[in-house]
Amino acid sequence: MKRMLRAAGATAFALLLAACSAPKQDANTLVVAATAVPHAEILKQAQPILAKEGVNLEIKVFADYVQPNMQVVEKNIDLNYFQTGPYLDAFNREHGTHLVPVVGVHIEPFGAYSRKIKSIDQLPDGATVALPNDPSNEGRALLLLAKNHLITLKDPGNALATPKDITANPKQLKFKELEAAMLPRTLDEVDLALINTNYALAAGLNPTKDALLIEDKDSPYVNYLVGRPDNKDDPRVQKLAKALTSPEIKAFIEKKYKGAVLPAF
Repeated sequence: MKRMLRAAGATAFALLLAACSAPKQDANTLVVAATAVPHAEILKQAQPILAKEGVNLEIKVFADYVQPNMQVVEKNIDLNYFQTGPYLDAFNREHGTHLVPVVGVHIEPFGAYSRKIKSIDQLPDGATVALPNDPSNEGRALLLLAKNHLITLKDPGNALATPKDITANPKQLKFKELEAAMLPRTLDEVDLALINTNYALAAGLNPTKDALLIEDKDSPYVNYLVGRPDNKDDPRVQKLAKALTSPEIKAFIEKKYKGAVLPAF
């Protein structure tokens, strides 16, 4: 028993020593997960604005749409900036999470791209069309196709529509569902791909010139800075929200992306 007590005491002391020696995160640092383009680029412009407010903004770049949310849920990262409101709603429902929007920053008009045809009128019967496979973006892609009369949906306003909701497909289009980040790589293999603007830009595509179909400026798919209920009102978070909706950031978005990304404020 004495040996057990000594061992337990030694373990407790070791844990205490480790806790005391573990590096503490700077209370003035905010860590934000983002996709590379345009989110991380926009955040980088906010860094000097935040620095003047005494906040160190650290940006961690991710290539997928799942880990940025899970890392915030698990409190490994403070916030993320990569997703639309409908995507956030679908993610929370699917994962039982409670992430919340902090502020809307920009809109990325969603587009359809091809390396095989020059205009949508040339899309052949039986064409293969690649779609994002997450619920929000797949629905968004189908709504864009429906708006341009390529398909008919059972509910034209359903933001979470799937190919099962198609009631008319006059060209007998064949749909290929893939992870959103993979879509630019499929352009040599499919006739048409519906691609999020951040991935289109990263692949060297210009949405205002290269997209055969594109959402208009009234798109409801605003990209949000996202946090948790416990930190959304943190003064550092609110300072970042203010910086991301400042005149400086608006001017940067308009100059840098020339319509491919639009300020939402």
